[in-house]
Amino acid sequence: MSASATFTAVTPLSSELRVKLENYRNLVLETGWDNTQNKMAVELDVFVGNTTIMDEEVYQLWLDGYTVNDAVKVRMEGGVMEECEASADVLLSDTMDQYRTFQMCERLLHSPSKLANQLLFQIPPNRQAMLIERYYAFDDAFVREVLGKKLSKGTKKDLDDIGAKTGVTLKSCRRQFDNFKRVFKVVEELKGPLVENIRHHFLLSDKLGRDYAAIVFFANHRFETGKRKLQYLTFQDFAFCAGQLISNWTVGAVDNMVEDMDVDLDKEFLQELKELKVLITDKDLLDQHKSLVCTALRGKTKAFNEMEANFKNLSRGLVNIAAKLTNTKDVRDFFIDLVEKFIEPCRSDRWTAADMRLYLTHYNNSAHILDTFKHQAVWDRYMVVIKSCIFKMYHD
Repeated sequence: MSASATFTAVTPLSSELRVKLENYRNLVLETGWDNTQNKMAVELDVFVGNTTIMDEEVYQLWLDGYTVNDAVKVRMEGGVMEECEASADVLLSDTMDQYRTFQMCERLLHSPSKLANQLLFQIPPNRQAMLIERYYAFDDAFVREVLGKKLSKGTKKDLDDIGAKTGVTLKSCRRQFDNFKRVFKVVEELKGPLVENIRHHFLLSDKLGRDYAAIVFFANHRFETGKRKLQYLTFQDFAFCAGQLISNWTVGAVDNMVEDMDVDLDKEFLQELKELKVLITDKDLLDQHKSLVCTALRGKTKAFNEMEANFKNLSRGLVNIAAKLTNTKDVRDFFIDLVEKFIEPCRSDRWTAADMRLYLTHYNNSAHILDTFKHQAVWDRYMVVIKSCIFKMYHD
């Protein structure tokens, strides 16, 4: 038998790794000789390094759900063969090897903190951060379709249709959906701020952590986002509004160490919102409020006549939304109610975004001047969210 094994080490090897390589060498020598006494020459070159090589482009192709063959085609079209002077076989082998590495890393990415503590892959911290951030990244078109839906098997069955509608591969849809579900399950029972909990457990950037907080919040309350009248709104529109709701209307807005603090709305506050109905049921108060607002607006906008004519209907719309938020169904319909009862009437009267800001600013501030209105704190807590959400949602 003629057999040889060549080991090339580019960094000092640990004693544990030396033992493993020696065992592997012996295995090669043992299997290089068969029972028919035929001589067989084995040349084995092993390249050992500390850092696991990962190509970011190939990683993205894997995340996007491309098969190995499709990924190879994309890489070839990108000119990698000419750039690296590699053959098609080498490119295929490299892509398959990278895919295997990503698949082995995937179970660690499900619990990102494990990635830093494992010994199988030597991955620098900045590379780990890239792997985690990209793994938990999502397509806005996809999340827009599942936002507010229950993260259950029933929704997962619809991923084929969602993928066809959005152009996102089924494999990528499943990864994104499973990520949403995983984050939801981990943080739903934790005490403390929602965004901080997500960032701590999944090592995400602040921006991505806030986006996941919005997804968790919407899934928990099952907000309606799929109606035709809401289709013009983007995920980022809803994510911004979720941030406002979390910061101002949840239990965590008044107590930062209660269970589900940033997930559940403050039920005591929702009950207090019913007190705002006096603004529309007390005729004198309604007339006084209108007079104060119109006096402040006169001469400042071309839409003044429409604002004056529609004041009572618009005020009723906003106050009635507040008064009904103790009902689960009305919480779910929060965004559709804002559109139907306030945004659409203003659009039909051709208000500009500046008109909207001017009106809501004076509408909010004038309530503080009303002599018999005694619910200023509740009013401010309600209107800070209403104003921010409407400003964000008032676009084409």
